[in-house]
Amino acid sequence: MSLAINQLSQTLINGSKKIALAVALLLTVGISSSFATPTDGRTEVINASFRKDFKKAQLITIEVSKNYTKLTFKMNEMVMFAFYSDNGQLLAVTRNITSNQLPIQLLLKMKKDYANFWITDLFEFNGDGTSTYYMTMENADSSVTLRSNGSDSWEVYDRRIKE
Repeated sequence: MSLAINQLSQTLINGSKKIALAVALLLTVGISSSFATPTDGRTEVINASFRKDFKKAQLITIEVSKNYTKLTFKMNEMVMFAFYSDNGQLLAVTRNITSNQLPIQLLLKMKKDYANFWITDLFEFNGDGTSTYYMTMENADSSVTLRSNGSDSWEVYDRRIKE
Protein backbone atom coordinates (compact mmCIF):
# COMPACT_ATOMS: atom_id res chain seq x y z
CA MET A 1 0.00 0.00 0.00
CA SER A 2 2.88 2.37 0.78
CA LEU A 3 4.24 1.89 -2.76
CA ALA A 4 0.83 2.76 -4.21
CA ILE A 5 0.66 5.90 -2.07
CA ASN A 6 4.19 6.93 -3.12
CA GLN A 7 3.30 6.40 -6.80
CA LEU A 8 0.10 8.36 -6.27
CA SER A 9 1.90 11.27 -4.58
CA GLN A 10 4.47 11.39 -7.42
CA THR A 11 1.66 11.37 -9.98
CA LEU A 12 -0.06 14.17 -8.09
CA ILE A 13 3.09 16.30 -8.09
CA ASN A 14 3.57 15.76 -11.81
CA GLY A 15 -0.05 16.45 -12.68
CA SER A 16 -1.02 18.96 -10.02
CA LYS A 17 -0.87 21.96 -12.37
CA LYS A 18 -3.15 20.15 -14.79
CA ILE A 19 -5.46 19.31 -11.90
CA ALA A 20 -5.58 22.90 -10.70
CA LEU A 21 -6.31 24.14 -14.22
CA ALA A 22 -9.01 21.51 -14.72
CA VAL A 23 -10.66 22.32 -11.40
CA ALA A 24 -10.57 26.03 -12.15
CA LEU A 25 -12.13 25.39 -15.56
CA LEU A 26 -14.83 23.18 -14.06
CA LEU A 27 -15.65 25.75 -11.41
CA THR A 28 -15.65 28.57 -13.94
CA VAL A 29 -18.04 26.76 -16.22
CA GLY A 30 -20.18 25.97 -13.19
CA ILE A 31 -20.64 22.30 -13.76
CA SER A 32 -22.75 20.91 -10.96
CA SER A 33 -23.75 17.46 -12.05
CA SER A 34 -21.87 14.24 -12.55
CA PHE A 35 -20.45 13.34 -15.90
CA ALA A 36 -21.43 10.07 -17.45
CA THR A 37 -18.79 7.41 -16.90
CA PRO A 38 -18.44 3.97 -18.33
CA THR A 39 -20.11 1.42 -16.11
CA ASP A 40 -17.98 -1.58 -15.41
CA GLY A 41 -17.54 -3.63 -12.27
CA ARG A 42 -14.61 -1.57 -11.03
CA THR A 43 -16.39 1.77 -11.40
CA GLU A 44 -19.50 0.46 -9.64
CA VAL A 45 -17.46 -0.85 -6.67
CA ILE A 46 -15.55 2.43 -6.40
CA ASN A 47 -18.72 4.51 -6.71
CA ALA A 48 -20.35 2.49 -3.90
CA SER A 49 -17.28 2.97 -1.69
CA PHE A 50 -17.24 6.68 -2.45
CA ARG A 51 -20.94 7.04 -1.51
CA LYS A 52 -20.23 5.24 1.76
CA ASP A 53 -17.12 7.34 2.55
CA PHE A 54 -18.52 10.73 1.48
CA LYS A 55 -22.27 10.59 2.02
CA LYS A 56 -23.01 14.29 1.46
CA ALA A 57 -20.51 14.89 -1.35
CA GLN A 58 -21.44 15.97 -4.84
CA LEU A 59 -19.54 13.88 -7.40
CA ILE A 60 -18.13 15.94 -10.28
CA THR A 61 -15.94 13.56 -12.33
CA ILE A 62 -14.49 10.07 -12.35
CA GLU A 63 -11.15 9.43 -14.05
CA VAL A 64 -10.03 5.83 -14.38
CA SER A 65 -6.30 5.22 -14.78
CA LYS A 66 -4.08 2.17 -14.70
CA ASN A 67 -3.22 2.14 -10.97
CA TYR A 68 -6.12 4.03 -9.38
CA THR A 69 -9.40 5.83 -9.99
CA LYS A 70 -9.64 9.52 -9.17
CA LEU A 71 -12.97 11.03 -8.16
CA THR A 72 -13.33 14.81 -8.11
CA PHE A 73 -16.05 15.94 -5.77
CA LYS A 74 -17.40 18.89 -3.86
CA MET A 75 -18.14 18.75 -0.17
CA ASN A 76 -18.78 21.67 2.19
CA GLU A 77 -18.18 24.11 -0.70
CA MET A 78 -14.69 22.67 -1.23
CA VAL A 79 -13.42 20.74 -4.26
CA MET A 80 -11.52 17.62 -3.26
CA PHE A 81 -10.05 14.55 -4.91
CA ALA A 82 -10.39 10.94 -3.70
CA PHE A 83 -8.19 8.15 -5.03
CA TYR A 84 -9.39 4.54 -4.91
CA SER A 85 -7.80 1.19 -5.69
CA ASP A 86 -9.52 -1.17 -8.11
CA ASN A 87 -11.22 -3.00 -5.24
CA GLY A 88 -12.78 0.21 -3.87
CA GLN A 89 -10.27 0.89 -1.08
CA LEU A 90 -9.74 4.60 -0.39
CA LEU A 91 -6.03 5.32 -0.93
CA ALA A 92 -5.89 9.06 -0.34
CA VAL A 93 -7.81 12.32 -0.34
CA THR A 94 -6.28 15.58 -1.53
CA ARG A 95 -7.36 19.18 -1.62
CA ASN A 96 -5.77 22.36 -2.83
CA ILE A 97 -5.17 24.81 -0.01
CA THR A 98 -3.85 28.33 0.54
CA SER A 99 -0.66 28.99 2.48
CA ASN A 100 -2.76 30.34 5.36
CA GLN A 101 -4.18 26.84 5.84
CA LEU A 102 -0.76 25.34 6.57
CA PRO A 103 0.23 24.51 10.14
CA ILE A 104 1.85 27.67 11.52
CA GLN A 105 5.34 26.16 11.89
CA LEU A 106 5.37 25.04 8.24
CA LEU A 107 4.23 28.49 7.12
CA LEU A 108 6.91 30.27 9.17
CA LYS A 109 9.66 27.91 7.98
CA MET A 110 8.64 28.36 4.35
CA LYS A 111 8.56 32.16 4.66
CA LYS A 112 12.00 32.16 6.32
CA ASP A 113 13.77 29.72 3.99
CA TYR A 114 12.09 30.61 0.68
CA ALA A 115 11.42 34.34 0.95
CA ASN A 116 12.34 35.01 -2.69
CA PHE A 117 10.01 32.31 -4.09
CA TRP A 118 6.33 32.41 -4.97
CA ILE A 119 3.93 29.50 -4.51
CA THR A 120 2.65 27.89 -7.70
CA ASP A 121 0.96 24.84 -6.18
CA LEU A 122 0.00 23.76 -2.67
CA PHE A 123 -2.09 20.80 -1.59
CA GLU A 124 -2.78 18.59 1.38
CA PHE A 125 -2.41 14.84 0.83
CA ASN A 126 -4.17 12.61 3.35
CA GLY A 127 -3.32 8.92 3.12
CA ASP A 128 -2.81 6.23 5.75
CA GLY A 129 -4.48 8.53 8.27
CA THR A 130 -1.82 11.24 8.12
CA SER A 131 -1.68 14.59 6.34
CA THR A 132 1.29 15.58 4.25
CA TYR A 133 1.61 18.93 2.52
CA TYR A 134 3.23 19.42 -0.89
CA MET A 135 4.22 22.88 -2.06
CA THR A 136 5.79 23.87 -5.36
CA MET A 137 7.48 27.25 -5.48
CA GLU A 138 9.43 29.12 -8.11
CA ASN A 139 11.71 32.06 -8.55
CA ALA A 140 13.42 33.38 -11.67
CA ASP A 141 16.07 30.63 -11.62
CA SER A 142 14.52 27.47 -10.19
CA SER A 143 11.52 25.49 -9.08
CA VAL A 144 11.40 23.51 -5.86
CA THR A 145 8.79 21.12 -4.51
CA LEU A 146 8.72 20.63 -0.76
CA ARG A 147 7.05 17.87 1.23
CA SER A 148 6.15 18.37 4.87
CA ASN A 149 7.99 16.26 7.36
CA GLY A 150 5.52 16.32 10.24
CA SER A 151 3.84 19.61 11.06
CA ASP A 152 6.97 21.69 11.61
CA SER A 153 9.55 21.05 8.87
CA TRP A 154 9.95 20.65 5.11
CA GLU A 155 12.12 18.37 2.99
CA VAL A 156 13.03 18.99 -0.63
CA TYR A 157 11.00 16.57 -2.72
CA ASP A 158 12.13 17.86 -6.13
CA ARG A 159 14.34 20.69 -7.38
CA ARG A 160 14.71 21.92 -10.96
CA ILE A 161 16.85 24.62 -12.50
CA LYS A 162 15.08 26.69 -15.13
CA GLU A 163 16.71 26.91 -18.54
